[in-house]
Amino acid sequence: MSTLVERLSELKIIPVIAIKRAEDAVALGRALIEGGMPSAEITFRTPAAAQAIRNLRAEFPDMVIGAGTVLTTAQVDEAIEAGVDFVVSPGFNPTTVRYCQQRGMPIVPGVNNPSLVEQAMEMGLNTLKFFPAEPSGGVAMLKALSAVYPVKFMPTGGVSPQNVKQYLGLGSVFACGGTWMVPGDLIDAGEWDTIRELAREAMAAL
Repeated sequence: MSTLVERLSELKIIPVIAIKRAEDAVALGRALIEGGMPSAEITFRTPAAAQAIRNLRAEFPDMVIGAGTVLTTAQVDEAIEAGVDFVVSPGFNPTTVRYCQQRGMPIVPGVNNPSLVEQAMEMGLNTLKFFPAEPSGGVAMLKALSAVYPVKFMPTGGVSPQNVKQYLGLGSVFACGGTWMVPGDLIDAGEWDTIRELAREAMAAL
């Protein structure tokens, strides 16, 4: 996990993607890479997720690829078989966490309060998703949690060009998840040039 966290820390922003057509994955991945974001968290919110991950992994073997919105052990299996580097869940489900640990797959589960952080630490985790970041108190809440717990966070949910630098400015934040550079309507329309520029602008702003 430490090596993964180092890689994610270097990337700083992880695009969180809901993709409807797996055949769009390669063009999308190329746009992100050319825009300076060689990473993707493909969410299991659509039936195309697993195949999209396979397509990305085949075309871009060095890309950092995560599976997001993983809710079940069956989805963990799908993600691993598709070739992901890590799994992300929106909440803290001990069954999903334990299963990932058994399979040797890094997982970044979602938390947004002290009790969940402590449950995660009890299971040996020190790298967590803070979700939904803005509705859960944003930077102020993260500062409060970080003052008490020796863990690292990846805020996701409401992270935007307006606040991403504030999140990344916290010592406890190793990366942020964001959707603003990969909006669903642009993916559906195949607007790869626009996505490339949005990615480039996001990285340049840092």
